[in-house]
Amino acid sequence: MKYPIGIQNFGEIRRDGYAYVDKTSLMWKMVDGGKYYFLSRPRRFGKSLLLSTIEAFFSGERELFRGLYVDGVEWDWVRHPIMHLDLNTGKYDTPEALDNMLEEFLSRQEALYGSNEYERSYSLRFQGVIRRAFEKTGLRVVILVDEYDKPMLQAIGNDELQQEYRSTLKAFYGALKSSDRYIRFAFLTGVTKFGKVSVFSDLNNLEDLSMLPQYGTVCGISEEELRMNFDEGVGELAAANDMTKDECYARLKRDFDGYHFNMECPGVYNPFSLLNTLKNRHFNDYWFETGTPSFLVYQLKTTGYPLDAMTTEELSVDTLNSIDIMDKNPLPLLYQSGYLTLKEYDKEFDSYILGFPNQEVEHGFIKYLLPFYTPKTTNKSSYSIAQFVKDVRKGDAEGFMQRLEDFFATGDYQVMGNMEIYFQNTLYVFFRLLGFYVDVERRTSRGRIDVVMQTPDFVYILELKINQTAAAALQQIEEKDYALPFANDTRRLFKIGVNFSTETKMIDDWKVV
Repeated sequence: MKYPIGIQNFGEIRRDGYAYVDKTSLMWKMVDGGKYYFLSRPRRFGKSLLLSTIEAFFSGERELFRGLYVDGVEWDWVRHPIMHLDLNTGKYDTPEALDNMLEEFLSRQEALYGSNEYERSYSLRFQGVIRRAFEKTGLRVVILVDEYDKPMLQAIGNDELQQEYRSTLKAFYGALKSSDRYIRFAFLTGVTKFGKVSVFSDLNNLEDLSMLPQYGTVCGISEEELRMNFDEGVGELAAANDMTKDECYARLKRDFDGYHFNMECPGVYNPFSLLNTLKNRHFNDYWFETGTPSFLVYQLKTTGYPLDAMTTEELSVDTLNSIDIMDKNPLPLLYQSGYLTLKEYDKEFDSYILGFPNQEVEHGFIKYLLPFYTPKTTNKSSYSIAQFVKDVRKGDAEGFMQRLEDFFATGDYQVMGNMEIYFQNTLYVFFRLLGFYVDVERRTSRGRIDVVMQTPDFVYILELKINQTAAAALQQIEEKDYALPFANDTRRLFKIGVNFSTETKMIDDWKVV
């Protein structure tokens, strides 16, 4: 089987015999039932391939669709004029960067359909070339925009540049409404809905498919599609890793499944990681290793967001889709970017709780956050996660705590602001990462952090205080009976009280009993 790694051209996939999961029934649902659409999905989730499929369909290339769903629908298969703008390839760090991209796009269209000297602005040129394309061919135009939000995402942190991009794109996309009579179909995609209200404010008829149940699997691969299309590949992967096929399916599900864009639709796998794993016959964090946008950490750091709340805060649908609130709350951006997904739904209040979709994302994201939320140390080897894990596994509670104290004491603090939030976020990242190697449970309530670590031989209960004492922390362990669930456990139990001082920015008191 040939796996289309990094291939986003539908024609190339079909002509060269690569594996293809048939999504054309959902494409036809769009084409037959509407005109203007928007879809938000994480990077490397198949958005560009979907646009390429739509382009081939409206180009009348029926031979590419033989054997697929739309081969059997009633369609004239004529070639429509198509204008495909791909904003994914640019680096947007100056006003001229977006101008150059739009200039190149419009010049290509004007070379085909002509231009008028009085059309000076991007909006007027876009309107003019759409009208002339219709007049020249007699067919209404298809507009495809890939990664509409790339310029604004790259400009996060530069308010002036971002506002300039918004203004430019708002006028540019406004041409679509002015040209409605000449347009047959328009489809815009992006990673996020960032800027949607302002950029598309004139396109009030744009239908957002992002959270609709019927389009939940339009990008990505469902469990059913995995078993139907790739069962042979899963068998080969299992054999290469000395696993049964059932064990292999379970591992794939744990690592790469779990994306939900509506709680009514099934979860989907990240196609990039899944296909890379099947091709290479090796499990790895393929999607995460392709890069994490810096704007994510920027949003988390500048808002001073408590990381524990990422998987506990309830969010309304309006909040997930709201631009104003997103400036203060980074969760919508994390959700739309694919680092968090829908986990629980409260129908009465129309609200969601988010969580990590799978182990690849959770492990990769926590590792990525580590240098941003922990003090930079000169002797990194002494403070690697491996050293802490070894302390825990061999029952060296004193050594573990001494290493943790030194970890803060020798650090160069790069993340300041509210020191209480800083300490909580540091410990969130630290213990979450530790949890991939030992069993760590963390519960947070009103700033109180409890940690339970378990190995086959030891149990550790940690109570963490801020600007108090280790004795106060141990007292709470006793008063709250945190050790009660382990009363009949034969493993050795450690109770650890820890205090962090916001004045000294260090762990200034700890005790093990």
